[in-house]
Amino acid sequence: MGELMIGLYVFVLATLAGREVITKVPPTLHTPLMSGANAVSGIAIVGAIVVAGKADGMTQALLGGVAITMATVNVIGGFMVTDRMLAMFRKR
Repeated sequence: MGELMIGLYVFVLATLAGREVITKVPPTLHTPLMSGANAVSGIAIVGAIVVAGKADGMTQALLGGVAITMATVNVIGGFMVTDRMLAMFRKR
């Protein structure tokens, strides 16, 4: 029970800190930050592959597959948004 409370405490603090940081970002920095977030999501894919590869049961393998899918969608969507934002600055 103690580990659950500590995990919940860390999750709530990270959520609040992340919200404060994100709301303070000026619009001119969104494109570089989006690219950095895509790199972090790529690391999440690697982690999900490792976890799914070491799964002991069907539930763990299924959750690992879902994690891989969600992280992949996040990376692809992030790159699509970044490309669209950068296209606004290209000369025609």
